[in-house]
Amino acid sequence: MYYKINTYGCQMNIHESEKVAGVLEKLGFSPVAEEENADIIVYNTCCIRETAEKRALGNIGSIKHLKKKKNNLIIVVLGCLTEQPGYIEIFKQEYPHVDIVLGTRNISDLETALKDCINSKRKFHSTGQTEDFLVKDEKLPVSRDSYPNAWVNIMYGCNNFCTYCIVPYVRGREISRPMDAILDEVKRCVAEDFKEITLLGQNVNSYGQDLNDGSNFEKLLREVAKIDGKFRVRFLTSHPKDLTDGIIDAIASSEKLCKFIHLPVQAGSSKVLKDMNRKYDKERYLELVKKIKDRIPGVKITTDIMVGFPTETEEDFEETLDVVRKCRFSNAFTFIYSPRKGTPAAKMQQLPYDLKKKRIMELIKLQNSITKGISKEYEGGIYEILVEDVSPKYEGNVCGRTDCGRLVTFPGTKDMIGSFVRVKITKSKSASLFGEIVD
Repeated sequence: MYYKINTYGCQMNIHESEKVAGVLEKLGFSPVAEEENADIIVYNTCCIRETAEKRALGNIGSIKHLKKKKNNLIIVVLGCLTEQPGYIEIFKQEYPHVDIVLGTRNISDLETALKDCINSKRKFHSTGQTEDFLVKDEKLPVSRDSYPNAWVNIMYGCNNFCTYCIVPYVRGREISRPMDAILDEVKRCVAEDFKEITLLGQNVNSYGQDLNDGSNFEKLLREVAKIDGKFRVRFLTSHPKDLTDGIIDAIASSEKLCKFIHLPVQAGSSKVLKDMNRKYDKERYLELVKKIKDRIPGVKITTDIMVGFPTETEEDFEETLDVVRKCRFSNAFTFIYSPRKGTPAAKMQQLPYDLKKKRIMELIKLQNSITKGISKEYEGGIYEILVEDVSPKYEGNVCGRTDCGRLVTFPGTKDMIGSFVRVKITKSKSASLFGEIVD
């Protein structure tokens, strides 16, 4: 018996797919590469942007032909898409070939749902925020397939309610895991030889605010850094309003904590940031970036930037370009604003798509030039690289990342995956770095 998982969206979804895989393997199923050979097909969906939602729905719809050929095939849909209002009925009426629908906090129901479906052919739908979610989630088995990186959830949900974002509606309010549970999981990952631990949360900086036991993100970082072993620690994602001096100092003082921060700015205009309900302005963000760079030598900062928010004027967009020039981000994940039903921004007057497309092309051009310049600065330097995989483009090469997150390609073999090596950067090309191992 075989399963195939299709994952869309963020690192949180990737890790939750590992939990789904853990449940399926506990029940005796094995992974398979092709959907045609699977007995269970899972779609772990994302709806943060319209394109992700449409892609998932299109693929879920197209699988019905396989369901007709294989009557015993079980189709499972879970993730953010299922938590949107009305989507349970949509799946019942428009996607009748889907057997099981689970929400973002209902993965623990998968085993029961599958047994019902296999034994009695009964369809199963379970969404919504259950009170005992965290207790059940702690007990889920995990089948990690991202070696040498291990994803570790530290919290779930979001309390920020940015006006463009659907996450609080589909992921629920913030719930932090007990610190002891997180530290135990990190220790297990290190014992299993994982070399990079990525702490996950919609807003990791607000970790512990709901625990009332003194836990906070700074304290968690310092405790993780005390764990014995050779490994790195990253975290995603930070909100600028909650990035404290203590967090910055913790990163600066530890060899294990990567000198890398992903710090979404979203927009450079204080007016637009207020309309977005981001709870900081342009000046506060620039001050924060300067503080990070002053206190953490060699740090690299990446960001998320949205163009085409409904209230964004040409002057506002110029403010965004100004922030990009001043911050010199190592990389930026850029995207066009996409209205999400149920969010305040979706009710605003929308900008023409052609205008949004023009702006994002200008933004990408600017960021690409900055990234290229930063890449050039690496040439001649020697960096410790964690080998992650064989290169998909260059035969006889492997690839891995620096402490600050830049991907490097260099000659090597598959057996090097998971090892730390010193590499001299010999060439750069746009965002790509190339090098050779040195003793």
